[in-house]
Amino acid sequence: MAPILDVINMFAPLLAAEAAAEAGPAGVDPADLEQAVWLRLLERGRAPADSAGWLRDAVRREARRARRRTRRELPYGPGHLAAEPAVERQALDAELGRSLRGVIRKLPGRCPELLSALLSRSDPTYREISRELGISQGSLGPLRSRCLGCLRARLGSEVEGAQLRGKER
Repeated sequence: MAPILDVINMFAPLLAAEAAAEAGPAGVDPADLEQAVWLRLLERGRAPADSAGWLRDAVRREARRARRRTRRELPYGPGHLAAEPAVERQALDAELGRSLRGVIRKLPGRCPELLSALLSRSDPTYREISRELGISQGSLGPLRSRCLGCLRARLGSEVEGAQLRGKER
């Protein structure tokens, strides 16, 4: 029987290949599967007589455990007890909306009017927006594209500026 470190060094490529083959169907990361098998080997305290066979079997056992675990465990999702309370989520959404509308008001030209119309709760069509703003319907798309570019640039500079506050360059 070889010492455990010799087994680890000798069979690392075999374990990596076995773990990669079993990880996909088990729905786990191959590295997690490898780590679990090495842990089992260390818990065992000694290298098995047939190390290659033991490693293959251990990978399959760990993959089965992972499959059973994923069937039993349910991920947190919307509506779960650990999710944010609805009131808090509404307050955050409202604050985000106020911030976005504040940035939109600072945009040049007709962008504030157009983007406000596009963000309207009534969800107007292009025809309604063009009538409301007195712009031809065909020019709304290019204007919208330019305005979104301005908004993207403005948001990028404001986020960048907020991150630099209090930090030295």
